Amino acid sequence: MSIYEEIEIEDMTYDPEDYSYTYPCPCGDKFRITLEELWDGEDIAKCPSCTLRIMVIYEEEDLPELPPEESEEEKELDDLTEKVKALEVH
Repeated sequence: MSIYEEIEIEDMTYDPEDYSYTYPCPCGDKFRITLEELWDGEDIAKCPSCTLRIMVIYEEEDLPELPPEESEEEKELDDLTEKVKALEVH
C-alpha cells in the first residue's frame, strides 16, 4: 500500500457532528478517518473517490474523547423520533 502524503492531524478538519477528520484530496473529494479509527490505532485516511491514501500523524493524548456508546433503546428512540419528525413535515 503506497501513501500519497503524511499529514499532521492539526492540518485536518475535525467534524464534531460525525467524529471524523477530513483533508482535501487532489481528486476533489476528501480523505476521511474517524475518531474511533484513530483511537483504535489506525492512521491511514482513505479517499472514497480515488485510490489515494494519506498517513495521519498524531498523538493519542491529543485526540478528543470518544462519544459514549448509545444503547439499543436510545438508538430505537432516535429512529422513532426521526420518523415522527418526517411524518410531521408531510
